[in-house]
Amino acid sequence: MITELFKHKAVIICGHFGTGKTNIAVNLALAAADRFANVCIADLDTVNPYFRTADNAEELRRRNVNVLLPQFANTNVDIPSLPPSFPLIFTTDCCSVTDVGGDEEGAAVLRGFAERYESIGYDMYYVFNAFRPENANTEYSLYSLRAIEAASGLKFSGIINNSNLGAETDRSVVFSAQEKAQEFANESGVPLVMTTAFEKNAFPGCTVIEDVTKKLF
Repeated sequence: MITELFKHKAVIICGHFGTGKTNIAVNLALAAADRFANVCIADLDTVNPYFRTADNAEELRRRNVNVLLPQFANTNVDIPSLPPSFPLIFTTDCCSVTDVGGDEEGAAVLRGFAERYESIGYDMYYVFNAFRPENANTEYSLYSLRAIEAASGLKFSGIINNSNLGAETDRSVVFSAQEKAQEFANESGVPLVMTTAFEKNAFPGCTVIEDVTKKLF
């Protein structure tokens, strides 16, 4: 189950645009709400205005997830900002999922909270998609992973292989990326902890997720 990602109270999801990180974050929050009494998800994606946790807020709230949004989320004012209620993840007993912007620029917002994450316990996961340019080879992926760690002041706990080609994805596409994901994990020293896929594309060993992210195009 995807809730196996909760080794500590806080989970941070990072990854480049197009890797499917927001869909992973939303799936995790929804699954956690079925298991834990108090779950919140924070939208810290200040980089990409098109695929954000904020766009799934209504469904998340309906399913008992507390959604921590930037001040101007879901308005026609697109000013990058942090959710005013974001510190709640450190001061309450909620199990939290934080959806972070796609590169070191997006991850930099975490640096000011690094000590607080350390104090409550966290796991930060890198969402990998072998079919995105930023993950096109191991060298690119390693640079991205290390840059996010340097910018955030936090360390990755694991890699989530969410390789897909959007609507063109089938089981062979998901399976073909396994070797590349494992190579990246071996080179980085960060373990490959999960391979995710929609049910129709899953093979034994995959964690099944839903396509729950609202798309704006």
